[in-house]
Amino acid sequence: MKTLKISLAALLISFLAPLQAQTADDILANYFENVGGLEKMMSIKGVKMTAKVSQGGMEIPLEILQLNDGRQMTIINFQGKEIKQGVFDGNTLWSHNFMTMKAEKSDAEATANFKLNSNDFPDSFINYKEKGYTVELMGKETIDGAETYKIKLVKEPIMVDGKQEEDVSFYFFDSENYVPIAVQSEVKSGPGKGMTSEVTMSDYQEVDGIYFPFSMTQGVKGQPGSPLTIESIVLNPTVEDGAFAFPDEIKEDK
Repeated sequence: MKTLKISLAALLISFLAPLQAQTADDILANYFENVGGLEKMMSIKGVKMTAKVSQGGMEIPLEILQLNDGRQMTIINFQGKEIKQGVFDGNTLWSHNFMTMKAEKSDAEATANFKLNSNDFPDSFINYKEKGYTVELMGKETIDGAETYKIKLVKEPIMVDGKQEEDVSFYFFDSENYVPIAVQSEVKSGPGKGMTSEVTMSDYQEVDGIYFPFSMTQGVKGQPGSPLTIESIVLNPTVEDGAFAFPDEIKEDK
């Protein structure tokens, strides 16, 4: 695998930036070009990632699977058990309960919000105007010592406790190679409601001509997060049709 290199176009833009103001679309165009090209990204039908997440001093193996039709899931291997989380078959969202190991369906609100996000494979910024999204360049900001362009992304509204709310995220694109190195958004529900969630990305490597971050950390801004190290990425994997289905043998309590 090759690590990310600055494209000629991106290099020229960096020299010309002081002479003419850049727009959000300029930055996104350079981003798409620098990670392999928009056409190649749009040709991806699925992604399978094998990774390890560090939590509580332990390294937990997991597998992340996402397909272009919206189906996706995360499989956690813990103490010899296979635990599925965030499984979406296109209509039903479910996960294994960590305590009982039973499969449980999510409520209608969570499922509807999840379905909205499934429209963004493989990247939220692809065809964002056709999806009704808006982007705005907010200026420059330093993230972990790196100068970045801060872009505000507003997607379709989501439902939170029965009320419609804006779905807003802020992406920070490294000003040298035009790839996102952080994403921030407000936590809308749960114990962390009102806090700012943050995902940082680094170690971009090439997989079949497209660059992906192989190191990520997810948590709350200003606090230590959970590091995720990706070991391998497979594009367009073969997946059994029933892999995402809610288990027939496990019935919900009536």
